[in-house]
Amino acid sequence: MVVIVAVALVLGILLGLLILNPRDRKSGNSRKVQSSLNDNKASKTYSKTEVALHNKRTDCWIIIKNKVYDVTSYVEEHPGGDAILAHAGDDSTEGFFGPQHATRVFDMIDDFYIGDLKIS
Repeated sequence: MVVIVAVALVLGILLGLLILNPRDRKSGNSRKVQSSLNDNKASKTYSKTEVALHNKRTDCWIIIKNKVYDVTSYVEEHPGGDAILAHAGDDSTEGFFGPQHATRVFDMIDDFYIGDLKIS
């Protein structure tokens, strides 16, 4: 009887560790999914003509250093107001690297990346 209780206790502990510590299994899958998402983004290219169609407050894409960003969700939050719309659907590289931007924007912009500019 004592042996059965001891075995059940050990099995319970091991099962508990597997359930409570799924980090290794989940992080591996998460990395694969994230890598796959990044690969899909990196493989998409847009022409200047395609980008130019997205030139409104409700549909705003910009180009920075030959990379395309969909900043539609950020337009209303932009601290510079409508200045972000000055180059909507066009190249915003010069304005983006202007003195008005703090260095944190260089990290933030990656969240809006959707692909590369097709160079023809």
